[in-house]
Amino acid sequence: MLGPRATRAGTGASAGPCPGTVGGRAPDTFGGIAAAVDAFLADHLRTRLEEARQVDAVFAGEVASRVATFVLHGGKRLRTAFVRCGWLAAGGSDDPGTPLRVGAALELLQACALVHDDVMDGSPVRRGAPAVHAQFARLHREGRMHGSATSYSATAAVLAGDLALVWADDLLTGTALGSPYGGQLHQEWQAMRGEMVAGQYLDMRAQATGSSDEAQARKIATLKSALYTVERPLALGASLAGADALAMDALRSAGRCAGLAFQLHDDLLGAFGDPAVTGKPADEDLRTRKLTGLLAAALRLAEESGDTEALAVLGPEATDTGPEGPEAGEGVAGRMRAALERTGARRVVEEEIACLSASSLRHFADAGADERAMAEFAALVARAAGTAASYPGGEGA
Repeated sequence: MLGPRATRAGTGASAGPCPGTVGGRAPDTFGGIAAAVDAFLADHLRTRLEEARQVDAVFAGEVASRVATFVLHGGKRLRTAFVRCGWLAAGGSDDPGTPLRVGAALELLQACALVHDDVMDGSPVRRGAPAVHAQFARLHREGRMHGSATSYSATAAVLAGDLALVWADDLLTGTALGSPYGGQLHQEWQAMRGEMVAGQYLDMRAQATGSSDEAQARKIATLKSALYTVERPLALGASLAGADALAMDALRSAGRCAGLAFQLHDDLLGAFGDPAVTGKPADEDLRTRKLTGLLAAALRLAEESGDTEALAVLGPEATDTGPEGPEAGEGVAGRMRAALERTGARRVVEEEIACLSASSLRHFADAGADERAMAEFAALVARAAGTAASYPGGEGA
């Protein structure tokens, strides 16, 4: 049951009207958090690599070292920062030790998810470099191995992702065993892993069925991003500090809103972003007709306005028609972008991002967070959702 201080945000709308922008720009501590978790991961992974070498040198050199390199090179480290925000909101000390361990476990889990995701999507690039499965395909070709390079690379990448998951679980379990609140911490971790897999499957299924359902897009966004990227990391940090039920409810609502804002912002980047900034191939979401909140909103708006041209361009058959080749694909993506603009979907999504971000800050304040925690959370939400960093109660409010 929800406590009186917070109304749990549903998956379909933000909680209440958007307030006006207020002052109180937060000091940006994100760089320090990212550096701290990177240092921890570097030390932790040295130990894991030494263990792998004791098992087998080839395994260590070709699999374990690739996982470690992938984890250490790139990544936003948002989840670690949200763990810290949850920890601070629940009254945790400034000692970063335990929250950093949980954050590092999340970064390892994220590595597993991304490696597997790239295999499923056939994405050749991740974080501005060849995806792990693409590296294994090259290894197969250069080593003149027998069989299919495609099959070998996919299988090897799945195993690499599994190793990242093993390392993540080991680190989280060890942390839980050393915490007086380890039981709650582990429950949050268990739930998050199941939600992540469910979201990934529903995402894959939506593409296979050509779904355009807006509610389904929101559910996928909730499972894959809102819960996994923000809500559960906040709850993991709060669990470590022994948060009570009222604070936890408020933090879950804050995380749900901020996480949906993050995913919607990511949808915009997938359609309109610069690959040099995103680290992913241009137009990938459009060419594969990935079911996003942006696409679903555009289809709804096109149907409501009778825009048959937009419906034809954005519908499930759109990318299967016309001449073949990269030029045709670029033409389809360009037409889809134009339809997203013309229907007003881009503007609608930008407005929802702003509203969800503002709602997340109100819920976070309901958790009893102090001024410092509020400032850090506001800056982090702004970074994740691409909005202005402000918070209720800040300077000028």
